[in-house]
Amino acid sequence: MAVSVMALCALGQAPAQASGTAEDGPVSIGVIGDGLKVREIRVLLDGWRPGARARISEWRGGEWVREIRGWKHMSSKEQSRYKYEIATWKIGKNFRHRSRICAEVSGHAERMPCVTLKR
Repeated sequence: MAVSVMALCALGQAPAQASGTAEDGPVSIGVIGDGLKVREIRVLLDGWRPGARARISEWRGGEWVREIRGWKHMSSKEQSRYKYEIATWKIGKNFRHRSRICAEVSGHAERMPCVTLKR
């Protein structure tokens, strides 16, 4: 079950935000951007799992569109006794309205949180 969260705004007001977060069990994704332009994507995995890898892909209409960034080794971090793995990508690209950016983490194939980009 993928959870989709997106910051929305009404037409004619402030510009849309390509920012949002989603989580599916121990895997979560964070997207940072303006309008439909995505600046950065972060994928987190709860707990330390050395050797874990993550990748991000785009889905549209429930179908796989393309791999945005391939497999990348995650880094182990600890903050206030909270241990996690993280992978970060600088993107700097525009996406279409209603595109879904999804995260996959090795060893967690059943988990795929997605963020839906909307105007």
